[in-house]
Amino acid sequence: MLSKVFSSGVIGIEGFPVTVECSAWDRIPHFELVGLPDAAVKEAKNRVRSACENSGYAFPPMDIMVNLAPADVKKEGSAFDLAIMTAILQCDRIIPSECDLSDKCLVGELSLSGEVRSVNGILSMTISARDEGKREIFVPKDNADEAAIVDGITVYGVSTLRQLINHLKGREKIIPTPHDAKDYDLSSHTGEADFSDVRGQYKAKRALEIAAAGGHNVLMIGPPGAGKSMLAKRLSSILPDMTFEEALEVTKIQSVTGNLRKSLVTERPFRSPHHTATVPALIGGGSGARPGEISLASGGILFLDELPEFPKSVTEALRQPLEDGKVTVSRASAKLSYPASFMLVAAMNPCRCGYFGDPTRKCSCTPESISKYLGKVSGPLLDRIDIEIELPAVSYNEISGKTKPGEPSAVIRERVNRARRFTEERLIRGGDKPGTLNARMSTEQLHRYCTPNEEGAALLKEAFETLGLSARGYDRVLRVARTIADLDGEEEINADHIGEAIMYRSLDRKYWKR
Repeated sequence: MLSKVFSSGVIGIEGFPVTVECSAWDRIPHFELVGLPDAAVKEAKNRVRSACENSGYAFPPMDIMVNLAPADVKKEGSAFDLAIMTAILQCDRIIPSECDLSDKCLVGELSLSGEVRSVNGILSMTISARDEGKREIFVPKDNADEAAIVDGITVYGVSTLRQLINHLKGREKIIPTPHDAKDYDLSSHTGEADFSDVRGQYKAKRALEIAAAGGHNVLMIGPPGAGKSMLAKRLSSILPDMTFEEALEVTKIQSVTGNLRKSLVTERPFRSPHHTATVPALIGGGSGARPGEISLASGGILFLDELPEFPKSVTEALRQPLEDGKVTVSRASAKLSYPASFMLVAAMNPCRCGYFGDPTRKCSCTPESISKYLGKVSGPLLDRIDIEIELPAVSYNEISGKTKPGEPSAVIRERVNRARRFTEERLIRGGDKPGTLNARMSTEQLHRYCTPNEEGAALLKEAFETLGLSARGYDRVLRVARTIADLDGEEEINADHIGEAIMYRSLDRKYWKR
């Protein structure tokens, strides 16, 4: 007997089709599983046997050969259990041969009792199955809502092996999980942290609003307790609403890595790795070339607190992803590309003790130690940071609550959303694809959309010569000025916009003498 069942696997964050072929002969019982399986897939031989018998079916006493095609692609994980079991049962005629499985995809792990357990990467697998022309997909019940995000394919949530067999034999139909994208509110923001909690630091809050509107990278410098971490953690609350495509990509990443907590991620991610993180942990890699923190932060914020404390090898590895918005992880077993379109938000003290330049506290560091501490942040990395903010210590009146509370995040977020819409309209008029952030404009777009007026150009020329800006620094001033103009609802970049953008590049000369 020969049977064929279709399943799906994951490479990186993308799904790929897998054909499960089963051939069985009436001879000495034996079970062989081929097709470049990893250890978890090989162990399916024991799981499916126990699941079959504990579901009330006799495991076929036959010589069974199961092949996972394509045979030259490594298969990882336990998601093929359900398809393997179904193929074996069709060979044994427990599932009738006339049952057409050609338009169906089966994904799920089997427990020893016959229950179907959830697996990672269901969203990617469902998209792959739909794109391969499958009309139905059977997934673990706990994964059904996640799979139902995908339009164009019917999703069945399966609880047990027996339930699946009864459905395929027409005895007891499983009710499909409904698809309704309208159920997902992409404008919801449930975080408790709000910008109104931050007292004072009005310049920093203005800079973060600009960063949110244009997707710019930010560096905050200030003494301990100035509010750097507090501001960074609240930046997520003013980021613009996600599009459905952005939410889908973030959900795929979270699903593949096992971090998914609901069917669709509707809020932008915020990742804050400790400074002891390694290069593979931050960039991605390891034995399975897994996504790193920069991919988990894609679409949101990567916050590096105490930036100089990170190993230089780690921070320097950020340079290419910051430019390209993606990262390619190469290992002996795989070469994979992951999205890495994140906003870098970094915070640091001006010196090791934290009080260099503070008017109220004396710095205990020597000039040599200050230079060594600041030298841990390289010039090429600084060149990729659009906005630099210096935060002073908070005054007594501000911290005691005697000053007027700041604006709530909802008000700031509305301005950010309005600026993003202004940017989108300009791109559409220019014949460009919407979705490009000001921080990630191409060189051609920069020349087309970021030309200042005469006064602005004169001011920029003076700043270029005085501050010694690099070519990349010059471009970043223009990008930030473009975002400031978008917040003002103005097409023309004037001297005021250029002046404010230059102000956010002034710390290079103060701290790094550049």
